[in-house]
Amino acid sequence: MKRINLITLGLLLILGFSCKQAKKENTEQQKETKEIVGDSYSIISDSTKVSFTAYKTTAKVPVGGQFKNIDISNAKEGSTPLEALNGIEFSIPVSSLFTNDATGTRDPKILEFFFGAMNNTELISGTFKTSADNKCSIDVTLNGETANIPLEYTMDSENSITFKGEMELENWNALDAVASINKACKELHTGTDGVSKTWSDVAVQAKVLLQKN
Repeated sequence: MKRINLITLGLLLILGFSCKQAKKENTEQQKETKEIVGDSYSIISDSTKVSFTAYKTTAKVPVGGQFKNIDISNAKEGSTPLEALNGIEFSIPVSSLFTNDATGTRDPKILEFFFGAMNNTELISGTFKTSADNKCSIDVTLNGETANIPLEYTMDSENSITFKGEMELENWNALDAVASINKACKELHTGTDGVSKTWSDVAVQAKVLLQKN
């Protein structure tokens, strides 16, 4: 009987050691897998905000605005926030323009005399690009033309990035549209020097939120 008990005890000890060893190996394997895979990021599409600042009069008085709708496509995951954004495509309906003008006349004028003076401008579309050295830019299609805007970016937090760039409308052959809106808003764009002017450079900004997967 003692011999049987000893054998049983031995088997239990062996089994217990084997289970602990297997559990340890499994834990180490999971840890190693996690370290290899790491975190991934993806864009929260409906949280992206796009705004701009245009300028009027020779004193270059800023006029701010935003587009309330932006459609994101070709979204994917990446090991870094910038990698997740690389290759993302966007489409902005110009009808979603909003400049918070109390008179309610500015937005219709911009839509009619600025965008309306261009070709194929129901949408502003483009692609976000990230290079190997983490430099960012967007290819933007407007007025039937595509040109690139280099971007500077700020990591507001681990999951939030603000991008800023400057759009020179001459690169999209849109100077006629600039002249059109300046004519329509001649008095409003006239400064103390008596000169009416609408600038062809526009500051653009986008705030992007990502989630960690």
